[in-house]
Amino acid sequence: MYKILVCDDEEKIRLLIKKYAEFEGHTVIEAENGMEAVKLFKEQVCDIVIMDVMMPELDGLSACRQIRKLSDVPILILSARGEEYDKISGFEF
Repeated sequence: MYKILVCDDEEKIRLLIKKYAEFEGHTVIEAENGMEAVKLFKEQVCDIVIMDVMMPELDGLSACRQIRKLSDVPILILSARGEEYDKISGFEF
């Protein structure tokens, strides 16, 4: 099974994703902001990253840029933003 890094500042969203992922047999590591996500990613090997865009301290897109410098791990981006620019900027990872 896979090790998944879930990064979202909303605890309820992290817990929901964790619940379903663990039900399917995956291991989940949680981060509540981009800084913590990058730190955890450096410490542990992850198979996939699920990243929120709008977070305090370090936003999700900046965290993705840092993670991408370290690995080509698949990254799923969560966002409430709907502008075309926002969607296109997510594809750079």
